[in-house]
This record gives sequence, structure tokens and C-alpha cells, in this order.
Amino acid sequence: MKKYTYFSPSGGHPPQTQLISDRAVFTGSYAVIPKGVLRDTVTSNLPFWDNTRLWVLARPLSGFAETFSQYIMEVSPNGGSEKPELDPTAEGVLFVVEGEMILTLAGERHHLTAGGYAFLPPGCQWQLRNESDAAVRFHWVRKAYEFVEGIEVPEAFVVNENDIAPIPMPDTDERWATTRFVDPADVRHDMHVNIVTFQPGAVIPFDETHVMEHGLYVLEGKAVYHLNQDWVEVEAGDFMWLRAFCPQACYAGGPGPFRYMLYKDVNRHAALRLGSR
Repeated sequence: MKKYTYFSPSGGHPPQTQLISDRAVFTGSYAVIPKGVLRDTVTSNLPFWDNTRLWVLARPLSGFAETFSQYIMEVSPNGGSEKPELDPTAEGVLFVVEGEMILTLAGERHHLTAGGYAFLPPGCQWQLRNESDAAVRFHWVRKAYEFVEGIEVPEAFVVNENDIAPIPMPDTDERWATTRFVDPADVRHDMHVNIVTFQPGAVIPFDETHVMEHGLYVLEGKAVYHLNQDWVEVEAGDFMWLRAFCPQACYAGGPGPFRYMLYKDVNRHAALRLGSR
């Protein structure tokens, strides 16, 4: 399988001579957080995490995106947590973009490197530790799991993107493909976190307009996105946050592939009362 590359932020602080204006934008339909704003001054900390800082890319906001949060975690050597998740209803996905770490699931150790992916169901017992001599950086996507009577909660698993073959979209000459980590027909899962790949010049040839909200983190390459009638340039390290029904299409600009990690909420009824998800 191909060995992929992934963009990873490193923080720092720009000089006083740098121009202030950037591509950051927050609208009623979408937001773009460019890589240039992921600096030291906007990091956060979490309870029970040692030698760790994080960038919060998304969190539920009333009147905007509702279903998920997404962090870029940076765990320094000897850092990690024995008590990482405090919400017993939260499920999660971890995706490593740089470095290595040990994820312990129900007492079993898993060595995750770049491309490593872990699904963590609600109530899952897990711990994380960086036993290497360099920082590890990974995405942590969290969602309140929507339990359904008669449907089992999915089990935890650990895989690596480099071991999974992308599935081409129909009628695209394999220029648009998705790496799926769970079966789309498995209704136990109420969120998907996939990797989408466009070859240079490939497009989403229509404005997708659907109930799923999205978080898109660009792992590699560049593209132009059409978001609610605005054309927005994005590149590796940028994050897009799209509200449900926000029209969206894109054109991959090259010279290499355009790849992003995609979150979406799936397989559940639409809530009929505000705040009832």
C-alpha cells in the first residue's frame, strides 16, 4: 500500500513584521480555520492530561454546528493520560498525523504511528502514553453517541490508513476515492470519520446539499472549495467546518493529490426537538 503523508501543526508565533490578514472566516454556513492561525497563543489544556496541549478546531455551538468536537492533540514525551475521556456517553476517533504513541484498550497495548486510526465507543476503557522521544500529534474527534434500543454499540478497533485500499467513487475514473474505516451500512455507527482523496484536476461536480454536518481537515495538497456560493482556497493544514445543508463542491488544484479527513453524522433520525440529540 502507498505510504501517505500528513500535515501536522507545530505552533510557534509569527514575527511582528507579518501581515495580520489571513484566510480565516466564520459565516453562518461555514467556517475556515487556516493552518497559519494554529499558534501557541490559541492552544488549550485538558484535565488529567500530562505534557499535553491541543488546538480546538470544532465544538458544538448553538445555531451553528451541533454534533461534534475536534481537537489536534500534541503530546510531548512522557505525556498522555490515564483518564482521557470524562464523558461516559462520548465516542471518539483518534487519527495520528505525526509521531507515535501507545494506546491501551481494555489492557491491550497498541502502537500507533502516522496513519493510525482508533475508534473508541462510549464507556470504552482506554489510556494513552507517548513513550517516544518526540512529540506525537493526532486528531481526536468526539461525539455524544446516540443510543438506539435494540441496536448494539459498536466495538473498539485499531487500524492504519496505509493498510486500507481506498474505494473509488462511481464514474470518476478512480480520481475521487474514499478510505472508509467502517461499513456505511453498519447502523451501529452514528458517525463516520473517513479519508477522502482527489487526484489533481478531480472535482465534486455539483453542490452537495445534505443533512450531514462536516469537519474537514486537509491532510495533503490544495484545492478550491465552493461553499454557499463563496470560492475558498484551502491547503494542507486548513480546517473547514460546514453546517448541515451548506452547499459544497471542490476542485483539486494539484500538482499532487488533495486529501482530507472528513467527519459526518450518519444513520440516525433527525432530532425533532432542539437540544434533544
